[in-house]
This record gives sequence, C-alpha cells and structure tokens, in this order.
Amino acid sequence: MTRALILGGTADANLLAEEIAQAGLQAIYSYGGRTRAPAGQRLPTRIGGFGGAGGLADYLRREGITHLVDATHPFAAEMSRNAVAACAETGTPLIALERAPWVKADGDNWIEVTDISSAVAALPKNRARVFLAIGRQHIAPFSATPQHAYTLRFVDPPDVALPLPDADVIVSRGPFTLAGELEMMRARAIAWIVARNSGGPGARAKIDAARMLGLPVIMIARPQLPDRPRVESVAEVMEWLGHRACLGA
Repeated sequence: MTRALILGGTADANLLAEEIAQAGLQAIYSYGGRTRAPAGQRLPTRIGGFGGAGGLADYLRREGITHLVDATHPFAAEMSRNAVAACAETGTPLIALERAPWVKADGDNWIEVTDISSAVAALPKNRARVFLAIGRQHIAPFSATPQHAYTLRFVDPPDVALPLPDADVIVSRGPFTLAGELEMMRARAIAWIVARNSGGPGARAKIDAARMLGLPVIMIARPQLPDRPRVESVAEVMEWLGHRACLGA
C-alpha cells in the first residue's frame, strides 16, 4: 500500500496534496514550520523539522513511508539534501517536484550571482529603493548596506525587529499578478530588485514587471543539490505513484 510523505510548503506541493486526496491515497503533508498560518490541507499534516537526515530516516521507518516527494522550495537546500540522505539510508523511493528555473529573456537586465553575499555586493553604493524578494530568513546580510530603502514582502508579519534601518514590509500571500507588481513597484519607486531564481509562474510576475519597467534584477542562482529524480508537474508525480492525475495540474 502506498503511504507517501510530501515535503511541502509550495503551491505545487499544495496541488499535489489535493490530487493525492482526490485519489484516496495515504499521505502525510509536512510543513517546515516557517509560516505561522500555512494553507489548509485535506491530508494529515505535520509541522516542524525532523532533526536532520537521521531524524527523517527514523520518521520514514516509524511511519511506514513508501514514497517521499520533495516539493519544497528550490532554495530549501538543507531539507532537500537530508531527503536524499534519508532515502538512501532507508531505501525509500524519492522524487523531487521542482519547477524549471526562469530563463533570461530579451529585455531582462539581470545581474546573476551565486549566493546572498554576492547579491549584497552587487547593490549600488549610493542609496536606492530595493525590493528584496528573497524571504525573511536571508535579510540579515543586507544590514551591511543600510543606506538603501528596502521593501520586503512576507506571508506573516515579522515578529522581531528587522536588521534594516529603512524597511517597508508588505504582508501578503501570492501568487501575484503582473498588474499588481507594476503598481507596487511604481508606488514605491523601486529601482532595484533582488530575487531568487525560484522558477514557476507563481512568482514570475515581479520578473516580468522589472523587464517592463527596465529595472535591474540581481538574480540569485539555485543552490547545488545531489542528483535525484526530478519532475516539473503534479501529473508526473502522480504517475510515479502509480495513479493518474484528476485535476490536470
């Protein structure tokens, strides 16, 4: 009998959970615990870490997990590495559900960097209005460039003071529209954008808006991960689980 574990927290993971629920398969949806009010699920859920690769391996054995789907954010590198290690230890089949990264198009003004520290270094020396579209866990390094006026967008309000002296926080949950991103950037006179190459349509609007406005985007490349089976659609995961997708995602 199939009993899957979904490492979730993304829009695709939520779509997969709905497909699995529709198919009547046994599965558990795991949230990393970074969002205080995660989206509701029809599947049983758990919230929080596993205690590293060893803890995840113990969980797979204890819960009788037959298949593991890594549908975490492409930048959740530690969790993805732990998944590879835990599945290797336990012999559990693993597949990653991960959208392809964005590809630079005509008119894009990208400054491509490998990590957060390189993104900080790529910002201009003079004061500028910067949209930091990188998640709350990676804000601290930008305290090294406090001259800028930063706009940040979080799913939850910050519960501690931000390490940036001039920060405007938007509390909102995506996906975001092109019209909305254009309005936000114009209203705040955004001049620079820092983004992670997450891929997929849900967060693409800010990149398209930057192109339309002629704004430079400091684009952070995805982290390197161990080799693992990878697909880009919910339907492919359902096929891997031996079931046909019901909702066509």
